[in-house]
Amino acid sequence: MCGRFTITASPDAIRKLLAYEERPNFPPRYNVAPTQPVPIVRLEKGARHFVLVRWGLIPSWVKDPREFALLINARAEGIADKPSFRAAIRRRRCLVPADGFYEWQKTPRVKRPYYIRPRGGGPMAFAGLWETWTDRDGGEMESMAIVTCPANELLEPIHDRMPAILAPERFDAWLDAEKTDARAAAALLQPAPENLLEAYEISTRVNSVKNDGPELVEPVAPSA
Repeated sequence: MCGRFTITASPDAIRKLLAYEERPNFPPRYNVAPTQPVPIVRLEKGARHFVLVRWGLIPSWVKDPREFALLINARAEGIADKPSFRAAIRRRRCLVPADGFYEWQKTPRVKRPYYIRPRGGGPMAFAGLWETWTDRDGGEMESMAIVTCPANELLEPIHDRMPAILAPERFDAWLDAEKTDARAAAALLQPAPENLLEAYEISTRVNSVKNDGPELVEPVAPSA
C-alpha cells in the first residue's frame, strides 16, 4: 500500500513535469497522510488542471462517509470491476504528484520505515482516481485514492505493494477517459522499472503525522 508520501520538489519542477495551467505556490511536505488535502492533476475540457482534494476516496453512492472505510489506495488488479472504483477508472482518473513515499518493513520485533524515491531525485506521478461526494444539503467533497500494484524486485523485501508510477509518456493516456477506456487504462498500471527508484532506511520519526520536516528523509544506519 501507500500510506504516506512526500511533495518536496519546487512548484516549478512539478508544474514542468505535469504541465497544468495553474501556477500554485506551496511549501514542501515531508509527511503527507490520509485525510489531508493533497494536490492532484486531472483533465478538464482538454487541459490539465491542479486541484486540492481529500486523500481517502468516497464513492458517490456512499450515504454517510463516517460509516464508510477510508479508501486511501485502490488495487490495480481487477480495478475496473470493483464497485468502489469502477466509475472513477472509467471517467475520473488523475495524477498525484510526489517525489518519494514511505513503506514499512515488517520484522519479528518492529516495523522499519524506508524512504523510496527516484534515483537522482525529482518529482514523479502516481496513478490516482478521484470522486465527488454530495451530502444531503448539496455540499460537495472531492476525494482521491492512489492506485497500487505489486512491488518490483527492489521493494519486494520491504513490502509487497507499491504505488503505480506512471512514466510521462503515459500521462495523456491515463488522464484522457474519452480516448482510453477502463481496460486500457488498467493495463498502464505496472510495477516501476527496477532502475527508477532507490530505497533506504530512515528514522521512526516518520511514524507520527505530527512530524513534517527534511529530517524525516535522512538515512540511518540499517537495523541489525
